[in-house]
Amino acid sequence: MSLKEYADFANENRNCYLATVEGDRPRVRCLGMWFADETGFYFQTQSVKAMCKQLEKNPSVEVYFNSKDFSKIMRVSGRVRFIGDRDLRAKCIKDRPFVKTFGITEPENPLLAIFQIHTGEAYFWTMADSMKEDKIPRVKF
Repeated sequence: MSLKEYADFANENRNCYLATVEGDRPRVRCLGMWFADETGFYFQTQSVKAMCKQLEKNPSVEVYFNSKDFSKIMRVSGRVRFIGDRDLRAKCIKDRPFVKTFGITEPENPLLAIFQIHTGEAYFWTMADSMKEDKIPRVKF
């Protein structure tokens, strides 16, 4: 399977759960992923949030996506990097106009934090895979 198939699934099921680490404690929150493509999975947040500070300290994450009927699940684990590219930041403001309610109207605003899961692995899981998780094929990216 190619990363594109995983990106397509994520784009069809953007609500997800992202796990970070704070000290020795896991932290999970529900997010709306911005988009995914063959370069990775992209998210937007605000730089003052605890999640952003956790990612700066420890860039390892895992994200859980599920189909609308919960018949298929996708897990993505990997490492994030923050994106400073002005064009991509401007696109985020255009694509996600709700960020303007936080006062983010210009790409240079330091409150805007964009991060990408750029390396890691992803796999699909269904009920048929129960008890066989270690045998499920994974795609590395």
